[in-house]
Amino acid sequence: MSLDQTRAQIDAIDQQLIRLLNERADCVQQIGEIKKKDGLDIYVPGREEALLRKLCQLNAAQNGKLTEKAIRAIFREIMSAALALENSLKIAYLGPAGSWTHQVAVHKFGNSVEYVAECSTEGVFARVASRQIDYGVLPIEHSAEGAVHHTLDHLVDSPLQIYAEILWKLETVVMAQDSDSLPTTIYGHPQMLAPCRAWINQRFPGTKLIESASSSLAATHAETEVGTAAVGTPLSAELHGLRVLATSPREYASRARFIILGHRSGAPSGNDNAMLMVHARDRVGALLEVLQVFAARNVNVRQIENRPVPGDVTGTQARFFLEISGHHEDALLQATIQELTALGASVKPLGSYPAPSWIEEH
Repeated sequence: MSLDQTRAQIDAIDQQLIRLLNERADCVQQIGEIKKKDGLDIYVPGREEALLRKLCQLNAAQNGKLTEKAIRAIFREIMSAALALENSLKIAYLGPAGSWTHQVAVHKFGNSVEYVAECSTEGVFARVASRQIDYGVLPIEHSAEGAVHHTLDHLVDSPLQIYAEILWKLETVVMAQDSDSLPTTIYGHPQMLAPCRAWINQRFPGTKLIESASSSLAATHAETEVGTAAVGTPLSAELHGLRVLATSPREYASRARFIILGHRSGAPSGNDNAMLMVHARDRVGALLEVLQVFAARNVNVRQIENRPVPGDVTGTQARFFLEISGHHEDALLQATIQELTALGASVKPLGSYPAPSWIEEH
């Protein structure tokens, strides 16, 4: 076919897409009304992931040319528009604007919902707890830095729970006003500079690296100072009107985990993880005793963190955070929790959520 004929075919397909998207929107509004009537959650992470997997399988079965990443990105925005139709969804994230948490939140919920930056973990918890905000997005672990203890500690004292989890591949960019000349100085937050410092030195030899208090401040330097650049997220480059000079190679990317904070756990999806806080007496074999209870019931303990107990001046108490395979409402995990309680431990479920099957990236 000629170029004009091919374009006419695309125009016809686009008309069908618009019609089908609006038909889908009508269905979404009906679902929203049912959810509001029955008091159900608007956002259901287990349903979202199951639908995305099904769409990717359909694409593969049809030998589609679009990649799984592309299918997920397209339908993420369609779902975002659907969430906006069902409810004026508001998401709080640990700021400032352009931070990794902001980038992750937008990638997860799309561009059709409202975002609110909070300068502290406490702020995110407070906003969600007061119901001014529907959900919060917070970091909980970084592959280089380990667990984010502020998030874990706040979960212990809050009625809020982990509603969903996001695995994210942290690929950073170097951004500047001028893409025609090499920068003499590159600003960046220490956590962003650390994993890719060697690559930056190779890519921009002789450039001076300066640590900034935040990624937003680094981008502001690049935005206002001639001959400077910043290390940050693609979203930060977009927000500050900067050009991307280079993107970190995949081998320099680190991984991080983020949680979606809500008023309750996610419903059982059939493939879940749960976070438990176990408070026990600090003595020889305390952790081993806890782990043996799980092992005896063939329950997989995926990860362990321990934290000091606030106010324990004698040092006789121990607090463990355990990520477990399964949902805390499952009969097996309920029996395990009861056995731990019978041994004198105090157990608090901090949330159950669908086990991530996909590592998100920009």
